[in-house]
Amino acid sequence: MIRLLKKLIPETHPFRLLYHRIRSWLAAMNAGFPARKLFVIGVTGTDGKTTTVAMISHILHVAGIKVGAVSTAFYEINGIRTVNPTQKTSVGASVLQAFLNRLLREKCTHAVIETSSHGLLQGRLAGIKPDIATVTNTSAEHLDYHGTMENYIGAKSMLFKTVKPDGIKVLNSDDSSYQTFLQIASGRSVSYSPANQIKNPEASPLSCRATFAIDGNNMAVNLNIPGNFNLYNALCAVTVAAKAGVDPEFSCSALKSFKGAGGRMERIDAGQDFEVYVDFTVTPASYEHTLSAARKIAGNNRILVLTGSCGDRMPEKRPLVGAICASEADIVAVTNEDPYTEDPEKIIDEVMSGIPADFPKFIGRADFLKSQNAPKRFCVRISDRLEALRFLFSQAKKGDVVLLCGKGSDVTMMTDVGQIPWNEREIAKRELDMFLEHP
Repeated sequence: MIRLLKKLIPETHPFRLLYHRIRSWLAAMNAGFPARKLFVIGVTGTDGKTTTVAMISHILHVAGIKVGAVSTAFYEINGIRTVNPTQKTSVGASVLQAFLNRLLREKCTHAVIETSSHGLLQGRLAGIKPDIATVTNTSAEHLDYHGTMENYIGAKSMLFKTVKPDGIKVLNSDDSSYQTFLQIASGRSVSYSPANQIKNPEASPLSCRATFAIDGNNMAVNLNIPGNFNLYNALCAVTVAAKAGVDPEFSCSALKSFKGAGGRMERIDAGQDFEVYVDFTVTPASYEHTLSAARKIAGNNRILVLTGSCGDRMPEKRPLVGAICASEADIVAVTNEDPYTEDPEKIIDEVMSGIPADFPKFIGRADFLKSQNAPKRFCVRISDRLEALRFLFSQAKKGDVVLLCGKGSDVTMMTDVGQIPWNEREIAKRELDMFLEHP
């Protein structure tokens, strides 16, 4: 009966949202409102949430604070991390409340929670009033669900509306949503500005570094993870940690030992002479950041990107993804990602539609091999993701950067017949091992 009603009633219909909110409040009541006994930090945004949650949790842990965290990619308790098998940014209310109770049993005093617009609108954080709430950035995403950017920002705003009266909103003053979140009455506001506070950023295949200007002081930040965009996440994390009582200079130093969030610009090394990174790149904005980071690493060498787009989600972003990849990469392999109930070939068609007409295109490996003089820059359509990945490895040369975008730390692929196993990090490592044995 419930499945039938879900098909008949739109996801954002007031009755369906009320159903979710009642269930969430019942879950909180049944669990005994564990969040009331914790110092709660909520993190939202379009891109960078998972890494920022991981950074905040890491800083607090290094500072000697007993802390737990939940994100799209993982659960973490006092520095011990396990995979989040649901792959959901905001886990179900019952799961979340049970996790918070587990934190109490483990003697944790702090909780860091990644929150999505879906989860906020559906009230999955019922009974949870954050002491600190922060936002990484906002750009167009999930508009298939929310309808408009205004509705999307409105859903994000719900996190800040639930902040405790004496709580703190940590806002990105460079972001277009800044004024909207600033005007929310709950708590007091503190801002950070990547444009003004991050000085002299530098990148390498293994790391990035910069100087943070905080409260009139310059602090060195060295991250042992690649991608200059991670400096934005780090600045947010340091600002949040400061409001949780951790000295910013200590936080900057603590980030030296941060090892990443898993599947976020994660380097895969099998001894090959080119770079391979797995990243959960899904929005046009994140593609721009990731490809920019890759260019800094590649220098005059080439960028090879594996791309696609998720089914049942915002088809209007697919041509944008194709256009960005064609603009910034040298070799683009368009493939399957998570089609859900959509036709995978149709999704690929829409990504390909954004690639300029004068950008050379091939339909499969065989079509490419027929060409007498392969162009320096081109796109190839290979529906089978494993074959597309293998093709890019076969084309990579010394010093090139291969980006495997879209799956990140996921361990499954969502299809019309349900979930199928797909761990891109493990598959990439296995294929590189085989490639090096039999080039």
